[in-house]
Amino acid sequence: MLRAAGLAVAVATAGLCQHAVAEEPAPPVIVEASPQPPPGQGPTAQTMTQSSPAEPGPGPDTGLPHDLSPWGMFLAADRVVKAVMIGLAVASLLTWTVWLAKSLELAAAGRGLRRAGAAILAAGSLDQARAGSDGVRGVAGALVMAASEEMRLSAGAPSGTGVKERVGSRLARLQARAASRLSRGTGVLATIGSTAPFVGLFGTVWGIMNAFVGISRAHTTNLAVVAPGIAEALLATALGLVVAIPAVVFYNIFARALAAYRQDLADIAAGVERLVSRDLDLSGGAG
Repeated sequence: MLRAAGLAVAVATAGLCQHAVAEEPAPPVIVEASPQPPPGQGPTAQTMTQSSPAEPGPGPDTGLPHDLSPWGMFLAADRVVKAVMIGLAVASLLTWTVWLAKSLELAAAGRGLRRAGAAILAAGSLDQARAGSDGVRGVAGALVMAASEEMRLSAGAPSGTGVKERVGSRLARLQARAASRLSRGTGVLATIGSTAPFVGLFGTVWGIMNAFVGISRAHTTNLAVVAPGIAEALLATALGLVVAIPAVVFYNIFARALAAYRQDLADIAAGVERLVSRDLDLSGGAG
């Protein structure tokens, strides 16, 4: 009986301990409040530093040119690209110089040829044509003088066939010499028009190659790093086209003008040959 009473006391004691453990409150959590500024004052510098997010600093200097105008890109370009651009600029200056000089020369030659040609074709004999072309400077007067000189040297020839051939040979050489002299300089336009795009393309290829080298050195694929170099390279191609297009246009204009000049010159030479043939027939020198 005593054992049963001791067992009941032990069970009751264990139950009371468990109930005390279950009802024991958790320890309080201490939250440290930030100090509040006194009334009428703004937040302190420490509070602003802790509460405001960090502002991003300036990015790394990529060395990009700030002036992306054509002149600025030229100044920032590679030495090879810059040399290409300078060469194309010189070619452009030469193109416009040839255009101005040949335009004035062709206009003056065409006016003089038409005026002298009208007087020669209206003449009835070689002597009248020579009298009408006295004082006329140009290839038309030279044609008449060459025919008159050959007629003088061939005076008394038994046959007029040889005289006509010699006069025709002289006139043909004078025509060729005059056309060659007038077309001098147009070959430069053809060369510039055909090579300027390829020269500009060479500058573009070189500039883009340098841009890719810059990509590999910077270890970045950011377009802002390589865009100025690519723009400078493309500027070389654009300049090549700007030089080539006027050169080709001017060359075609001069080619048509020279063809018309040769045609007028051939008409005058044919008129001189007719005058020579008429004079030979009238003088009885035809064989």
